[in-house]
Amino acid sequence: MKPLGETHGRRWRNPGLWLVLALTAAVSIWPLFAGNKAYAREVAFTILKAIALASSLNILLGYTGYVSFGHIVFFGLGGYVGFYLMSVHNLPLYVAVSAGALSAALLAFLLGKAILRLRGAYFALATIGVNEAARAFIKNFEPFGGPIGMSLKFHVYKAYGGPNRALWVAYGSLALLTLLIVLVSFLVKTSRFGLGLMAIRENEDAAEVMGVVAPKAKTWAYVLSALFPGMVGVIFFFKNGNIEPGDAFVLHQSIETIVMVMLGGQGTVLGPLLGAAVYQRLRGILLVTPLFKNIQLAVAGVLLLLIVLFVPAGVVGWLRRRFPRLRRVLE
Repeated sequence: MKPLGETHGRRWRNPGLWLVLALTAAVSIWPLFAGNKAYAREVAFTILKAIALASSLNILLGYTGYVSFGHIVFFGLGGYVGFYLMSVHNLPLYVAVSAGALSAALLAFLLGKAILRLRGAYFALATIGVNEAARAFIKNFEPFGGPIGMSLKFHVYKAYGGPNRALWVAYGSLALLTLLIVLVSFLVKTSRFGLGLMAIRENEDAAEVMGVVAPKAKTWAYVLSALFPGMVGVIFFFKNGNIEPGDAFVLHQSIETIVMVMLGGQGTVLGPLLGAAVYQRLRGILLVTPLFKNIQLAVAGVLLLLIVLFVPAGVVGWLRRRFPRLRRVLE
């Protein structure tokens, strides 16, 4: 049996970890060297947001095998809680982000005790119901602005050097958070906890026979996958300056996130990153193409169907089969 220190050392020397961190860092610093920094920042922000959400969902979908169509509920709830603290109580961004994370994690913990008893399509349908219920509740919750939502006043941004400087604060915060999410995704996958989750994914009953406490493992995977979208939601709406129920609980964003995970390769660390980058690029092309701009979600649905039918392991899975020598690098 290998010493614990040696095992941990090998994890940190894994080239797959440094590849995903390097690619995420490259996206993060690209706007600093671009000619049009404002444009590049907006493009990179969208990509980093997609990577963060996809990597978070991958902890549940990729490692545990539970498909959540309502995962955006944690993004919306965290965004609302953090936004409320900043707009009403003038709390700083880092406190709001922490509160958004805790609120999303608490909701996931409570939901996990109930809906994670379901499997397959029943779980997926339950998550859609949760998202729609949350949107209806927030829409009628007056402290959060009801159907018209809330907006940040100028003095909030003044504390960060003005609106333009605040945009860079939001961008830097998201870049650091995305790096953290990618790192956590890798650490989960290469841990004993992650091994238990993947055993559940392959055969939950057999995993329990082998000693995995499935209800507990699934709940904590759900909590961890919800924690980060709550933080992303706070940063995103801080950058936008306003929040509304229709923007916070958009069901199709959950569907698009699933497409990103599947496209890149579910159950891998690199997959959500590649899937997010490719899908966002494709989405950008569709939005400026007159023929496809109004049916981009239909294209996403067709893309998901094609992935499931022909490339179920995603881009990373295909590359690992086609080029076996890359398996150690493509984590």
